[in-house]
Amino acid sequence: METYAIHKSAMVAPRKARMTLDLIRGKNVEMARNILSTTNTKSSRLISKVLESAIANAVNNFGSKETDLFISECYINPGPIYKRVKFASRGNVDRRDKRTSHIVVKVSDGKESGN
Repeated sequence: METYAIHKSAMVAPRKARMTLDLIRGKNVEMARNILSTTNTKSSRLISKVLESAIANAVNNFGSKETDLFISECYINPGPIYKRVKFASRGNVDRRDKRTSHIVVKVSDGKESGN
């Protein structure tokens, strides 16, 4: 059974978060936790929370065993962009884009649904 969790509008740029997400794609849950706990980035902390939520959804809602779970799919889509101004020299104004992400992590135990 495949379950998922989403974190919408996470305050991290998608390009930066994809580098961390590539480290855990296709791994089992325990190995992914270890990788994220030893990676010192903001995106690793956010992805770790989404992963824990997806695991909890699988265990509590569908009765899956945590040891059987692996990451079947994970991706990051760009979210809304917050436009901010930064004052530059000689009276100019620069625009600073604060990019956000939608983080999606899907975990599966490899079994088909029983419907």
